[in-house]
Amino acid sequence: MRARNSAAKQEAEGTSSRTFTEAARRAQIVGAAIEVIAEVGYAKATFTRIAERAGLSSTGMISYHFAGKDDLMREVVAEVFRVADGYMIPRIEAQTTASGRLRAFIESNIELIGEFPKHLPAVVEVMGNVRGEDSSMREFCAAMDSLVDTHTHLFREAQKAGEFGEFDPRVMAVALRGAIDGVVSRAAKDPDFDAVACGRELADLFDRATRKEL
Repeated sequence: MRARNSAAKQEAEGTSSRTFTEAARRAQIVGAAIEVIAEVGYAKATFTRIAERAGLSSTGMISYHFAGKDDLMREVVAEVFRVADGYMIPRIEAQTTASGRLRAFIESNIELIGEFPKHLPAVVEVMGNVRGEDSSMREFCAAMDSLVDTHTHLFREAQKAGEFGEFDPRVMAVALRGAIDGVVSRAAKDPDFDAVACGRELADLFDRATRKEL
């Protein structure tokens, strides 16, 4: 997950003028929105449903804190990116090899689903429905789309360094993105989903696919 700059920028611009109570209320609404979107989808995630989940007396509380549904959806995406980056990046950056970073990326991404089961399904719903309608959302979408380009570059650099074997870096990057997206879809429908086991198996699969033959 990326777009840390987008999330940080929006947060910095807004939180400076908010009281602690207002910030807490906004966080409560965003959390409720994430749960509702993940459970019923973007189209059915009405302010009424979100207000009920947040325990608010009326939808007016949401309208007070957010300019509209688009505004709330931007905050939902920013929150998911913030949580994902905080969970994944330290584990990835702690690795010193390309294979270690690839494994950390896969395992932490999948385990994120286990730790925050509503977050990734919610952001997939939002970004699949509002792409291109808002400049901020376009930036988030572009950051997600650029992951394939980023991994293509990383695979290619690891090959040049002699850490990975011969394969098409672009094909591998697309396969990685597709595999993770598929796991997110499966996890949303499977109450018995084992994130740790799935992450380990997927990491093993890509380790074998990228390994340099001796």
